[in-house]
Order: sequence, then structure tokens, then C-alpha cells
Amino acid sequence: MEATTTVASRSPAQRKTRSSKLARNTSLLIAAVALLLLVALLSLMTGAISIPAHDVWTALFHADDSEARQIVWNLRLPRILTGMLAGGCLAISGAFLQGIFRNPLADPGIIGVSAGGGLAAVVIMILYPAQIAFLPISAFGGAIVASAVVYLLAWRGGASPLRLVLAGVAVNSLLGAAMTALMIVNSEKVQSVLPWISGSLNGRSWPHFETLLPYAIVGGIASLLLIKQANLLVFGDDAAKLLGSRVEIGRLLIVAVSAFLAGAAISIVGMVGFVGLVMPHIIRMVSGSDYRILLPLSAIGGATLVIAADTAARSWFDPIEFPVGILLALIGAPFFLYLLRRGLAR
Repeated sequence: MEATTTVASRSPAQRKTRSSKLARNTSLLIAAVALLLLVALLSLMTGAISIPAHDVWTALFHADDSEARQIVWNLRLPRILTGMLAGGCLAISGAFLQGIFRNPLADPGIIGVSAGGGLAAVVIMILYPAQIAFLPISAFGGAIVASAVVYLLAWRGGASPLRLVLAGVAVNSLLGAAMTALMIVNSEKVQSVLPWISGSLNGRSWPHFETLLPYAIVGGIASLLLIKQANLLVFGDDAAKLLGSRVEIGRLLIVAVSAFLAGAAISIVGMVGFVGLVMPHIIRMVSGSDYRILLPLSAIGGATLVIAADTAARSWFDPIEFPVGILLALIGAPFFLYLLRRGLAR
């Protein structure tokens, strides 16, 4: 009865505005999904061996021993799906962190994820190469532990965004120095480390996708449950408290979920940067700051960006396969600077 009364009490202008906003958000979601599917199809078609769209369709839904089936099903499809999951996880993480820090330059690296995961991975690859099978779980564990250390260092009766940023910068610098020192001391083994440090989807197959999938599902569900809390924190701590939010618990949960998602992604694809920084920023310019639409659009946009960049990385420089992380930085950094200058000029 109360809900009915509330709806009925809205003015025609309010109902029209709400309806218009819903239609706009629905259109944005449909357009984003359509773009993602189109980019995925082009990625399945593109490579050292080009495959027509009709043959891709046949290879996906008709089991046979054709060359197209082997390339599409065993090589390109798991790589694309893994990239989509990784891109979505990184973009969600970045969207959350930019909101709670109220800083459009925030990304997963600011809470120690990249440095922690990177150091753990380098330790395995250089010092314990026989245990390379444990690389994903080690990188994931390193990312989570580093994020926890950042949060503990920032805690002083609460963890303010400023203290989190400062602690994150300090921990990132320390772990980055340790990673660099380890590679210098073991310079003869650095070549095996570079692809992971650069971020790459090369060689990613069904086992990698199956490893990342449950983390992405759990993190995605947790993210949906934290949308309301994230929307409140955008207004600042004082306003969020007045609206009934338990600020410190909410911030801790959001940072934990962000670290969980980003750590899972980099443990599989390496240190792919830029996605969590730029994609949520671009989506926010298009859709606004409401996490009910910002979060799903960021996830879809991050997935699209990663597989588009990976497609370019493995086709533009044939026969060399360029690391997707480097290509994202080369293409994305100038674009982000353009957006930044455009925003400052307004």
C-alpha cells in the first residue's frame, strides 16, 4: 500500500523523468551488449588465419574435425571469454574505487593489487619455476595480502580515502622496488617474467577460463549487493552517515570486493592495467554516477576493451604477438589525456 501511494504521489513530470531515464539506461545496456557481441565475433574471425562469419557460426554450434572448429573452439573462444571476464572484473573494481575515493584517477593499483600480485608472481617464476602451476593462486594471494596491508596501514579509528591512497602509494612503491630488485638480481631469468608483467592473453585456454569464472561470479554477485552502499559513499562520509550508512564497514567491504575481483583477474592474465582506470571514467561520462547502471556498463565496457585490444595485439603485429597490457597503455593513455584535458577545459 505504501509503495502504491508513493508511486501515485509522484507528479507527472517526475514519472516522465523516471520513465525517460529507464528507457535511456535500457538503451545504453542493449547498445553495450551489442557492441560486446560484435567485437567478440570480429575477434573470433580475426587472426593469423581469417575465418568468415558463417564458418565461425558453424564451428561454434556444429562439432566436427575442421580446422575452423579447432581454431575457434580450442584457441580463440576460451581466450576471448577469459579476456571478457578479466576486463569486466578490472572495470568493476575501478568503478568502485573511483567512487569511494571520490577520485577519477583511482584504479586497482591504488590498493596494492597490482604490486602484490606482481611480486608474488615474480617470486614464483624466478625463484620457484618448478611450482609454476601455483602461479595464479600465488598472484591472487599476493594481491589480496597487499590490499589488506594497505587497509591496515590506513586504519586509525577508520580508513579515510586520503589515508588509503597514501598507504597504497607507499606499499606499491615498496613492493614495486622489491619486484625490480628481484629481477635485477636474477637478470638471466627476466625473459620468462616479462610477458606476465606486461599483461597477456597469449596461451589462455579453457582451464584458465574455468579458474577465473567462479571468482568472477562470486565477485559480481557481491558487487551487486554493494551498489546501494557505493551510491551512498559517493556523497561523502558525513552525508552517507546521515542517510543511515555504516561507512567504515561499507568501505571495507567495497575495498575487499574490489581487491578480490582485480586480484582474480591479474592472477590469470597478468598485470593488465588501464582498464580499471579509464573504462569506468568513460562510462561515468555517458551514464552518470548511479552504480545501478554504472557497474554493469563498466563491466561490459571493460570486457569489450580487453578483447578488442587483444584482437589488435595478435593481428596488427603478425607474426609477433604484442602484449595486450602494453597495447592498452599505448592506445589508452593518450585517449585518457585527451579526456582529462577536455574535462579541465569545461
